[in-house]
Amino acid sequence: MPEEGIDWLARTQLMNYEEMLRICTVLVNMGIEKIRITGGEPFVRKDIMGFLSRLVQLSGLKQVTITTNGVLTAPLIPDLVKMGINSLNLSMDTLDRNRFFAITHRDELPAVLETLEQALKYGMEVKINAVVMDGKNIQDILPLVQLTKDLPVGVRFIEEMPFNGGGEHYASLKWDYIKILETIRTDFPDIQKLPDPAYSTSYNYSIPGHKGNVGIIAAYTRSFCGTCNRIRITPEGMLKTCLYDGGVMNVKDLMRNNKTDAQLTDALMAALKTRAKDGWEAERNRIKEKGVHESMATIGG
Repeated sequence: MPEEGIDWLARTQLMNYEEMLRICTVLVNMGIEKIRITGGEPFVRKDIMGFLSRLVQLSGLKQVTITTNGVLTAPLIPDLVKMGINSLNLSMDTLDRNRFFAITHRDELPAVLETLEQALKYGMEVKINAVVMDGKNIQDILPLVQLTKDLPVGVRFIEEMPFNGGGEHYASLKWDYIKILETIRTDFPDIQKLPDPAYSTSYNYSIPGHKGNVGIIAAYTRSFCGTCNRIRITPEGMLKTCLYDGGVMNVKDLMRNNKTDAQLTDALMAALKTRAKDGWEAERNRIKEKGVHESMATIGG
């Protein structure tokens, strides 16, 4: 989270729940089988549970998952499981309370750990997402891996994206996935490569005797682009066919201009057919157009 915080948008600039449900319905009818609700932080939004309860009922939708910072989530776990949401990605860059505060500007690590405990108690599949940031949480890599010994969690280390507010770009990244893996091997030399599922964005590993597993996401190196099949729609309705693009089409505007479902489908299909070949091309196009000035806190997990 940037120290100065982020600019909050007027409610009218955001999709309402009816619009969100409609675009999800159109996408499911196009063949989408899995929808992840992320953010920002989903649970800061009023009445999100009512929306989720309707979303999970869409015919043809096989899985709804959530990415959350865990601050408000623990009390909601029983109801999430009851409605059929059994998978949670928990953003947690450190296990140290002081470093947590330095990174997030919130003293909320105990609440996040309570969410982890409750999610495991209710049998949810839990992945912990940790962005590896030089000078901020390097000392947390090995303790986070150690969590997988006794807990059935996936700990996923994510290369820091090349922008995080202010339009700053890295010429190179010190902590790429190779260095992260080498660091893990210092304490866990018997770490073993697992087969990666189809369309996986992470390289996955197991450590003998550990209940959980480890993944590394090459978010900066972008070596998974050839198999990535993800799209994102922001709260403002902007379709992103890659995290590195600036948005290729605003579906909220199309809906508010009274486009039919068939017209929405055609527009979505046209955008998907012309997506950048990889994250490097998407970023080049974006920099050419207007540069990159947003924080990852506004893009979410």
